[in-house]
Amino acid sequence: MALDKNQIAKRIAQELKDGYYVNLGIGIPTLVANYVPEGIEVILQSENGLLGMGQFPTMETVDADLINAGKQTVTYNPGASFFDSATSFAMIRGGHVDITILGAFEVSETGDISSWKVPGKMVKGMGGAMDLVASAKNIIVAMQHSNKGQSKLLKKCTLPLTGVSCVKKIVTDLAVLDVTPNGFKLVERAPGVSVEEIKSLTEGNLIIEGEIPEMKI
Repeated sequence: MALDKNQIAKRIAQELKDGYYVNLGIGIPTLVANYVPEGIEVILQSENGLLGMGQFPTMETVDADLINAGKQTVTYNPGASFFDSATSFAMIRGGHVDITILGAFEVSETGDISSWKVPGKMVKGMGGAMDLVASAKNIIVAMQHSNKGQSKLLKKCTLPLTGVSCVKKIVTDLAVLDVTPNGFKLVERAPGVSVEEIKSLTEGNLIIEGEIPEMKI
């Protein structure tokens, strides 16, 4: 069975380590805040000016003035701080973010990412994505593997690029893949999903070595 959005976020959360500073993009990545593993401290950074973001609020804890970059209401953890976006982007551009987790429309086998614009559709702008992919030490993409049977893991991106050769790991509804100099390396597969299905929905070069384990969600 393909993973749902929450399961994708839960699998990505397994990549987090104690002490990491992490930026979460709009969409599936925001859900990662709900699945930070117990026993570790991860500091979530939002480019609109919050360091120390917590989980999504319950109805009892909603504060309409406290939002993430996607304009969703959030909570904050003890010790959190608030500041202007200029300071926030100074953190990002200064290389102080350990991992950026982004959504994407397409990723190429060389690690290029298209995440901000579909031609013909109105957008407000690229937002902070270009700075994030250019500055973070590690970039993980959360995305659907295909769209109506058409692969989104390509030899070459067809949509306007956000960044070039920057993506390190991808978690889709079907698989976990590392981006290597030779293409997408299949690391794990979703429970019940076959290697053959993943291969049929991956346009870019797919590297398969030995038995591919199922994800532990």
